[in-house]
Amino acid sequence: PSSSLTNQSGEIVVNEVSFVRKCIGADSSHGDLWGKLICTNFKVSFITHDALPKQRFQVANRLLGEHDVPLACVEQVVTVNDAKGKQKVLCSNQKLKFNPTELILYCKDFRIIRFRFDEAGPQSAKKVCLAIAHYSQPADPQLLFGFEYIGKQYYGSLVNGVDPGGGLQMPLFDRPSEWDREIKRTGAAEWRVCSINEGYVVSPSLPEYFVVPVSLADQDLKQYLCFFTAHRIPLWCWNHPNGSALVRMASISDPLQQRKLDQRICSAITKSHPQRSDVLKSDLDKNLPNIQDIQAAFVKVRQICVIEPFEESEEKWLSSMESSRWLEYVRAFLKHSAEVVYLLEGKHVSVILQEEEDRDLSCVVSSLVQLMLDPHFRSLTGFQSLVQKEWVMAGHRFLHRCNHLKKNDKEESPLFQLFLDCVWQIINQYPAAFEFTETYLTVLSDSMWIPVFSTFLFNCPQQRTENSMDFAKSKCIPMGEEKALRFPPVWDWSQQFTPKDQALFNNPMYVGKGATCVQNGTVKSFRRTKKNYSSTLRGMPSSLRNILMDGHDSLTLSRRNSLVPRLKPDFSQIREVVESPTERFFRDWVSRPADLQGMLIPQLLPSHLALWRLYFLRWVPEASIPKGGPVTAYHKLSQLADEVEKLQSQLRQYKGATPASTTTSTPSAPQSDHSRMYFKAGSTHESSSTPEYLSSSFPFSPVGNMCRRSILGTPLSKFLNGAKIWLSTETLANEAL
Repeated sequence: PSSSLTNQSGEIVVNEVSFVRKCIGADSSHGDLWGKLICTNFKVSFITHDALPKQRFQVANRLLGEHDVPLACVEQVVTVNDAKGKQKVLCSNQKLKFNPTELILYCKDFRIIRFRFDEAGPQSAKKVCLAIAHYSQPADPQLLFGFEYIGKQYYGSLVNGVDPGGGLQMPLFDRPSEWDREIKRTGAAEWRVCSINEGYVVSPSLPEYFVVPVSLADQDLKQYLCFFTAHRIPLWCWNHPNGSALVRMASISDPLQQRKLDQRICSAITKSHPQRSDVLKSDLDKNLPNIQDIQAAFVKVRQICVIEPFEESEEKWLSSMESSRWLEYVRAFLKHSAEVVYLLEGKHVSVILQEEEDRDLSCVVSSLVQLMLDPHFRSLTGFQSLVQKEWVMAGHRFLHRCNHLKKNDKEESPLFQLFLDCVWQIINQYPAAFEFTETYLTVLSDSMWIPVFSTFLFNCPQQRTENSMDFAKSKCIPMGEEKALRFPPVWDWSQQFTPKDQALFNNPMYVGKGATCVQNGTVKSFRRTKKNYSSTLRGMPSSLRNILMDGHDSLTLSRRNSLVPRLKPDFSQIREVVESPTERFFRDWVSRPADLQGMLIPQLLPSHLALWRLYFLRWVPEASIPKGGPVTAYHKLSQLADEVEKLQSQLRQYKGATPASTTTSTPSAPQSDHSRMYFKAGSTHESSSTPEYLSSSFPFSPVGNMCRRSILGTPLSKFLNGAKIWLSTETLANEAL
């Protein structure tokens, strides 16, 4: 059965209908599954005893069954009646004048799932469709399932004496000690933790604790805050070893105070620098696309990748991708971040990222800059702490940007998905520099639509506190000394996956500080020298002089055959052009082999950027490559890494060393098995050849998740043509096809 939660977790069944057929194939009913369709207050659940064809692997989510869709993941609910030739996009609290013969769910993770009601009771089918539409569009944050879930968990844990938030080994930056540790880790001696926002008395969107220059007293900050948009005074992000600081801040709302405040803030930041270097300001609103542009590009990419059939769009696919501008925007954010990296690393100056409210574009840029400069953030724990620090605690509006309440489409924008795509582009160019995989990034994105995690549910920490206090009072939940209910962060992956499945997050190629190697029979800490890493993996150095140009080149997804002429160097032309200091800095850097534990700059010619296939195309059957794609290399490398680990273990035993003193563990490593790899070497269940079930979509599967069958003979792409998101939100009930 598919249901994974019980009413002990606050989940209740709202409506259900039996004798439902889930469509599997695109052209016929062959392989379709029969079962019961259930709507709960958490998810749409399909329970069947039929098995999916060709499904020999199962990466199971502990919160969701194989056929479950969280209600928060449902973008649109479409009902169809074949006989009457009618269809309707269902909104909350709407009536349905016909009995549906088909239900189509368009999901935020790009799935299209279809159910047929040919043998089902018509009234029961109608009630389930209306329930899904109603519960997938909650009117209030406290109606999101996370509140019921944590209310039950919290109350039960208090009764049973269990701490619901314990056991996580990473900073959440909700207490001064964790900011202190980050200050010490980065050597930011002239910065301090500020607590003037305790209880959110100064600014509701700022965290209770943040870092400011030592030379700025609390009294000064309180005087300044009223001049900043939403009282968001400058926040310290990170310190470079040379003393340069990365700072983010909202715009100054009072133009009369602009110059005076700028001088005072810059003076304080200058004093915090050992060499008293200059401070430069970067206006993100002027230099980067806005949230509406990003949303429009995302919608177009979804249309191209998912909605339009490949046989209709194949000839114009590359030009369609270019016109969507998604990869152009990915490049723009990477390029701007690289420019900030140059200022911090090459010019030794501090940088202020300024944005109107400092809650959207600055989250992306500040995170990418730190990812490029600090190898700590390229480890799994470090990356998670980066997102927690620069997104969750800094007040990124996840509730609005994810549009969890389906209230305001203008507020919706995939900033976090854009950031993850940028991260993937860097991983794609420097695969050995990151501890985590693209599967991890994809699962992290999918977790935005499971509404039980504090990470993605709220616009800011204060909103979580306020709503959870109100909810606790309304449900008479005893709070004790707690300020608010403690929602689980997404970072405790044991909530969703077994230790074995979490091993899919681990990169077998990772060269980190803790990596080990065997040299002349001795286990040593691995330090990759410059000779170990081939510069041929990094593209042609001559192409990098375009890395920070104004970007007038049109961004295209180049065909493989066109890569060669695009990358052919023209040395005579290069000598004629006078290089800027920025271009010279990056040319010098790229001409040397990369230090994977140092600064990493992505190459940004159009040919260097690619579509993130696993994220955008994982459900599309036509794009799935059986026994192909990057996962085949991942399979081999995992087995090799596992074999090396086993040999190291045997060597340690032979030398008489204790495993505890010579091995390092990671948060994602299974506790019961010393191996960090999903695919094992020499296992009786594993062979060295590529398993039959592997495809470029692994660990996801298009089967049953992408059903784009024509509606009443009309191609789905024509039916959806011109849609803003998936379909028009206007009622189509009375329109004949």
